[in-house]
Amino acid sequence: MSVISAPELYQELQGENKPTLLDVREAHELAISSLDIDHHIPLGQLERRYTELNPEANIVVICRSGARSGSATHFLLKHGFSRVRNLVGGMNGWADTVDPTVTKY
Repeated sequence: MSVISAPELYQELQGENKPTLLDVREAHELAISSLDIDHHIPLGQLERRYTELNPEANIVVICRSGARSGSATHFLLKHGFSRVRNLVGGMNGWADTVDPTVTKY
């Protein structure tokens, strides 16, 4: 499975070819901490909603710690998405290595 670290994602977000951000957490978790995401599809809805995503897009999948986003990344790769990466450590990893003002939970 393809992964990306929070510092690597930060660098990519500063560039011209920003990745598409997909957050697979529940809605109440977005209220705690989030990035400027492009899509919010909770993991439990991904199987029926993944067609909302562009299979050619450069997608980074986000969750709290990297576990749910890892499952989502695997699912999308199995369904023909070729440029999908899992954010290692999730939002908590982002808080640890990029932005300590982000709330961890």
